[in-house]
Amino acid sequence: MLTSRQEQQLQDILARMSPEEKIGQLQQRGPSLVGAFDVDFEELVNMVYDGRISKEKFDEMLSSSHQDYHEKDLRAGRIGSYNGIADAKTACALQKIAVEETRMGIPLLFGYDILHGYRTITPIPLGESCAWDPALWRKTARMAAEEGTSSGIQMTFAPMVDVAKDARWGRIAECAGEDTLLNAVYGAAKVRGFQGDDLSQNNAMAACVKHFAAYGAAESGRDYNRVDLSRQRLYEDYLPPFEACVRAGARAVMPAFNDINGVPCTVNHWLLHELLRDEWGFDGMTVSDANAIAECVSHGVAADKADAALQALNAGIDMDMASNAYAENLQALLNSGRLEMAVLDRAVAHVLRVKFELGLFDDPYQTCTDRERSTLLSPEHRALAREAAEKSIVLLKNNGVLPLTPDLKLGVVGTLAAARDEMTGTWAIKAKGEDCVSILDACAAQHVNHVFIPDSSSLKGTDCDAYIVAVGEKKSQSGEAASRACIDLSAEQLELLKTALSTGKPVVAVLFNGRPLALPWVAENIPAILEAWHPGIEAGTAILDILLGRVNPSGKLTTTFPHSAGQCPVYYDHISTGRPAGKSKFTSKYLDAPMTPVFPFGHGLSYTSFEYDSLNVARCETGLRVDVYVKNTGSRDGDEIVQCYIHDPVAKRVRPVKKLLDFNRVSIPAGEGKPITIHIPLDRLGYYHNEMDYIVEDGEMEIFVGGGLNSGLRHTIVIDARIRL
Repeated sequence: MLTSRQEQQLQDILARMSPEEKIGQLQQRGPSLVGAFDVDFEELVNMVYDGRISKEKFDEMLSSSHQDYHEKDLRAGRIGSYNGIADAKTACALQKIAVEETRMGIPLLFGYDILHGYRTITPIPLGESCAWDPALWRKTARMAAEEGTSSGIQMTFAPMVDVAKDARWGRIAECAGEDTLLNAVYGAAKVRGFQGDDLSQNNAMAACVKHFAAYGAAESGRDYNRVDLSRQRLYEDYLPPFEACVRAGARAVMPAFNDINGVPCTVNHWLLHELLRDEWGFDGMTVSDANAIAECVSHGVAADKADAALQALNAGIDMDMASNAYAENLQALLNSGRLEMAVLDRAVAHVLRVKFELGLFDDPYQTCTDRERSTLLSPEHRALAREAAEKSIVLLKNNGVLPLTPDLKLGVVGTLAAARDEMTGTWAIKAKGEDCVSILDACAAQHVNHVFIPDSSSLKGTDCDAYIVAVGEKKSQSGEAASRACIDLSAEQLELLKTALSTGKPVVAVLFNGRPLALPWVAENIPAILEAWHPGIEAGTAILDILLGRVNPSGKLTTTFPHSAGQCPVYYDHISTGRPAGKSKFTSKYLDAPMTPVFPFGHGLSYTSFEYDSLNVARCETGLRVDVYVKNTGSRDGDEIVQCYIHDPVAKRVRPVKKLLDFNRVSIPAGEGKPITIHIPLDRLGYYHNEMDYIVEDGEMEIFVGGGLNSGLRHTIVIDARIRL
């Protein structure tokens, strides 16, 4: 919130700005590459992806090019923000032009995509969510902010809180999985971590929550595709994480590429104004996704770029990322009277407000420090990345193989075991392979007796005591524009596992992936499976520590692993049907696949065991109090993730078979127990009725508490009064 002095200063600046300068504040530009190629940069990238030119040729062309920062437009006041600049020296030079060489002297805002670390890369968000640890999520975001701001960045396009229930969608890697509550808690923790306790400090950055809204519900799991949802499902499943981020103080929101029920989010006045600002009270800034305003022409809701710009600004898009729709058209729209100055002023005020909150008007050079050398990849940051990786790894299966004893000779199998560059996953823009530790690196550094076996032909005839087989996805196989119709392991990877299994020695499959994979054969035949995701720069160290028993695995899945892509979307909180799957032919099921997943949401094993007892659920002033006693009955210290679910057996609308109410990560020494108390707010028990009123009904409700979706204890409680909220 601005002080009265800052508020007055903002209004004074706005009153003195020319229309051109106002439009400039709404323009976010990125540097353009100028050099030894005859096509635009996006086409050049496509040429690399489809094999028309090699990566080496691409690097050669880049090395002979230079970046154009559009300094002429900057000096004329036609740029308010930059995207894609991650260099303190360059950022400070451009800031100096904005502050000292333009008429108004308004400081620039530098944005960048920092989703899971800047240089110190932590697990992809889907992986880190499997830690079920809000304190960890906040700490890793704080670390990312400290590193990013040392390079001049003041806003991150994160967190992404798009609930994703379809494993085919590539951007599931960037969110906290399929559950609404988990995404809400994850997003709020990230916002608080990025922004810190005081946004005006030079190590805090504004969080831009994305993609508003329901981007993860893209039809068929195909990126950028349509979204067709009931209003009830939108409010219950997809909007709460965004509201949680707004309540946590997020200063920016990025609308999604997709349409919702036929209206693109970029021009959706109900979404961006009535809901976001009027209902939720958001007073920060909005920024379009890249080129999204211009793409409204392709959607078929705008006649041309000018029409798209007018609709977007009227709907509530403050800043245009990359499309130039505002820069090219707003002045003419003003001149023609189609655009009202008040609408333009409103958007400019939102942008200026965030710049004031960041302290840029008091000290525009606050990030012009020499912090990079002491901040990036510091020992403390690497230690946190290692902790995050350890907590995110999920032990999916263990038939007595793990942990391995340190005296064994290990066969480290598969190119992914040595692929440092693949450890960081999608949207790790500043990652460098030289910073990463592969499984092979960790074995060498820790003097583990091992041999590297890159492929099946090399594996035959080897004599090892156990085989660690690394399989899964390269980082380019998940993320944006990386939807997959087939989510199986490749034939070569399955052959690798089968060859290792034929040796008769213990085999551990280590999965590197950015989405749930279809693993029916692997789950049935491989005795031990470790889900590592893309775990970041400390990948190999964390994995080896778990394999050798130095660290007890504790992660639990936040997404469902299907038998095949044909099951998708498959998720734990599906509704009850009139004909639940059963032995009868005429029930809701497939002829050629089971209804149950290979690994369910909430699943994850440990090297110890936990026992639940004495469950009690009682009404309290704010909702429900859930008490349970959890004992570590094994011989190792361990962390358990206590999960609390609800089922409403009789309601006025069909309800999910189970829904997560809350969770608690707890450390319990071997042989000891702890009483656990979880407080459930009353509003988590309800739903949106047909007229969109939110209700908690009277009657029986079943509460489940345990270490997974289908384990633990059950308690029935009667809610004795229908409550409208």
